Amino acid sequence: MKLTLISHRLCPYVQRAAIALQEKGVPFERVDIDLAHKPDWFLALSPTGKTPLLLVEGQPIFESAVICEYLEDTALPALHPTDALQRAQHRGWIEFASVTLNDIGNLYAAADEAGLQRAGQALRTRFERLESVLGEGSFFAGSAFSLVDAAFAPAFRYFEALTEVADLQLFAGLPKLQAWRQALADRPSVQQAVDVGYPRELRAFVSQKGSALARRMQLAA
Repeated sequence: MKLTLISHRLCPYVQRAAIALQEKGVPFERVDIDLAHKPDWFLALSPTGKTPLLLVEGQPIFESAVICEYLEDTALPALHPTDALQRAQHRGWIEFASVTLNDIGNLYAAADEAGLQRAGQALRTRFERLESVLGEGSFFAGSAFSLVDAAFAPAFRYFEALTEVADLQLFAGLPKLQAWRQALADRPSVQQAVDVGYPRELRAFVSQKGSALARRMQLAA
């Protein structure tokens, strides 16, 4: 079966799908597009005009959560718990990851230092909540990698490149979260979800925002 992942190089939701595909060992082709100049063929396939889009023998599936659920239905190993309640809870935390990504967007788009601090505090609150639910083991649910891990790995990846937010103390005093973040960074599927140019391209993207973080980056250059 031929699978093609239509992607944008910086989209964190694309990374979720790519991680799930890698974890399941499913062969796929990846085609990057420019979201500023969306091809007509892509718009004809994607009702939302967003990436990722997965083509399964030419048939489109859109939205990262739906793509991951399709992969869960069609390919092993399972990345969701078998228990229905736990599975529903994991889906809730995947949505929490999406909200966290929105907060990260607020962080790099904040117009001034006060806004940057507010956005940082919002993220810090999210991270403290995660610290409170993490247990033992390397990943969200312990020793087993799950779709929750696939959802959060792209969020944590931002902070590997955006070092200028280090003084916001987003991860300080959160040992479980820091260990989880490192375990995800070390995971081959997470590493392979972007290419080696990702940090440079992300920094270039943020530097064009004219935001408080962009100004910090200019001062650090």
